[in-house]
Amino acid sequence: MNDYCAFSKNHKCLKWIDYQITRHELEEADELCHGNWIEIHKLYDYIEVLTNLLKENGIDYPEI
Repeated sequence: MNDYCAFSKNHKCLKWIDYQITRHELEEADELCHGNWIEIHKLYDYIEVLTNLLKENGIDYPEI
């Protein structure tokens, strides 16, 4: 998409600013989601280690 519109008087696209803002928001959301996904995987790995330790030592724990 570009900032040109053949149908407006000054050839400026009225939706250009909306496009730029939306694109920026999507990039931020993608970065946040990716960071959250990495943190979730680390927590799952941590839970797996703790669960294995409980099993090895014969300690009961609640199943989810």
